[in-house]
Amino acid sequence: MATSFGKPSLRHRVTPWLAGFDGPLAFAVFLLACAGLLIMYSSGYDHGTRFQDHARNMLIAASIMFVVAQVPPQRLMMLAVPLYVLGVALLVAVAVFGITKKGARRWVNVGVVIQPSEILKLAVPLMLAWWFQKREGQLRTLDFVVAGVLLAVPVGLIMKQPDLGTSLLVLIAGMSVIFFAGMSWKLVVPPLVVGVVGIFVLVVFEPQLCAQGVNWPLLHDYQQQRVCTLLDPTRDPLGKGFHIIQGMIAIGSGGVLGMGFMQGTQTHLEFIPERTTDFIFAAYSEEFGLLGNLFLMGAFLFLIFRGLTIALEAPTLFSRLLAGSVTMIFFAYSFVNMGMVSGILPVVGVPLPFISYGGTAMVILGLALGILMSIANAKRLVQS
Repeated sequence: MATSFGKPSLRHRVTPWLAGFDGPLAFAVFLLACAGLLIMYSSGYDHGTRFQDHARNMLIAASIMFVVAQVPPQRLMMLAVPLYVLGVALLVAVAVFGITKKGARRWVNVGVVIQPSEILKLAVPLMLAWWFQKREGQLRTLDFVVAGVLLAVPVGLIMKQPDLGTSLLVLIAGMSVIFFAGMSWKLVVPPLVVGVVGIFVLVVFEPQLCAQGVNWPLLHDYQQQRVCTLLDPTRDPLGKGFHIIQGMIAIGSGGVLGMGFMQGTQTHLEFIPERTTDFIFAAYSEEFGLLGNLFLMGAFLFLIFRGLTIALEAPTLFSRLLAGSVTMIFFAYSFVNMGMVSGILPVVGVPLPFISYGGTAMVILGLALGILMSIANAKRLVQS
């Protein structure tokens, strides 16, 4: 309804902006955000302003999502090459004169201290989606080889820092684009077979090698220690195995119904290390139990299902590949975090989306959600 001055009402001005939001996707994120705020209040009650900062980070991510959702996918495609080149250049800068903390060189000072590898989580899928879009209808084996090189360069630079967690996430995001672009199963099956055989060999022989102190040539010392700790955390229960052991104790003590909000003993007696960041899932499991975990996993599965649906219905190849890859980022984050806290994957420092404390990760999630919203809106505009 127009005002007396002939101007449109606030509702009419806001409606076009809100029309770009995907309702089911927003609902899934809302559920996860509520769970994140609830457990952050409990686990971070004696961490100063962790709860307030977490809520602020969520508002920042929501603002970023809102802005990015208004950007058409065609504009996002224009950012692919510059963002990728900038990200790789910053990774090279890190390798040459980066800042070292705790034995890892991951940061660079460009007026402010930043971690360039975070940029590549979205720059790589953007670049690969752009590459395949430009070659739509005439894909050859060589195009997949070039895509592999475009992926291998940043992954290699990130692993060299070393940063196994981020390199794994970038690898999954990039491989998702290559797979969704139509990579032949003949190229997919051999690495899978090698991976399965490698895991079998690892489980059978690695415990003996760990006990003998034998070094694996392809792994950094800290990476080998994480694998050894995963296979037998009791080797060093008060040291490297402490995180995994306490996480599993917290998950087990939650039972079916959980110990109740603010009632987790492992959490509030401070037995769980990093209980507001990487290991917050252990604190959540202790207080909300199996039923709470089923709710959380159901919300993640719904988000992933909705993201893949958006990808399937996207109007262009670029949009389909990008939406599929971004969705797999959410899958990788949640699967790897829950896996490492539960003791089925090595500890690699990956946060749980919308649950773990962390400003940088929340910004990346806001960007990813904005991209999905943008692609969903583009589909609706094409249909109308």
